[in-house]
Amino acid sequence: MVTAGTAIVAALRDDVDRLLAAEPDVRADAWDSVHQMRVATRRLRSVLRSYRTLFEATPIAEMQHELKWLADLLGVARDAEVRAERFAALLATHAPQDEFARLATESAAPKAAGSGYVPGTTEYVRTELVDAERGRYRTAHAEILDALDHHRYHALRHRLSAWRTDPPLDADKSKQPAAEVFERILRKDRKRVQRLVYAEPAVSPTERVELLHDIRKGAKRLRYSCEGATDVLGSAAKDLGTEAKRLQTVLGDHRDAVESREAILARAAETHATGVNATIYELLADAEEIAAGEALARYPAAAAFVSG
Repeated sequence: MVTAGTAIVAALRDDVDRLLAAEPDVRADAWDSVHQMRVATRRLRSVLRSYRTLFEATPIAEMQHELKWLADLLGVARDAEVRAERFAALLATHAPQDEFARLATESAAPKAAGSGYVPGTTEYVRTELVDAERGRYRTAHAEILDALDHHRYHALRHRLSAWRTDPPLDADKSKQPAAEVFERILRKDRKRVQRLVYAEPAVSPTERVELLHDIRKGAKRLRYSCEGATDVLGSAAKDLGTEAKRLQTVLGDHRDAVESREAILARAAETHATGVNATIYELLADAEEIAAGEALARYPAAAAFVSG
């Protein structure tokens, strides 16, 4: 019989390895490295939360606190990176360069002093959106590097390395059969998502956006708990995790579009966009509104598995 303790140590070891393996690439600022380390950190937090009954309470609470610190730090850089990529793609797709250049020329808009670009053109908006986010990313990445050299991260890394083989397991609960414990945990995580999905039709439009975000987070937690249980429960956990990932992805697409639209409108207000400039911002905001609607249209099918 495989015990729950043995099984969770194996799952935990894989998650710790993912996190630690990402550090050198983050230091080198390799492509997608911040994203990979952030995902590994969130995944580890999620597994510890779902399977927390198998561990001693105090060490887990302390570890969760430190992992949240690291995830939040990585999140600032990653969010800026995502916005820069998304804004660049939106401009390439929805801002017809030649037309805006013509309109800007006809309006005889002067160049901003020392900037080398004409206010009102796509390049002006690109600077206000894409370049600004890239600057935020560089600042946030520098803060990550400082943190990775700090004793707080060194202590976290040392503790995680020890937990690869010897985490603080609860002496009694970790001896229970892995299949029974893991099945119970997956049922609980699934019911959590189910309750949120069932509540969604009754909330107001303003509450809906945040509830959908909560459903996304619940689906992500379910996905990671399923992936941690696949070696024990086989295809049942794998298939459920696939469904949870699909729901997470759909609502992630929705959330990204909503937040991107809000950021575009906020940036337009900050820069007092007028004329052609305002038109570009409006086009991008409208495109994100459409993208959010398209993602939301896929939500009912993606959420159907919770009723099965």
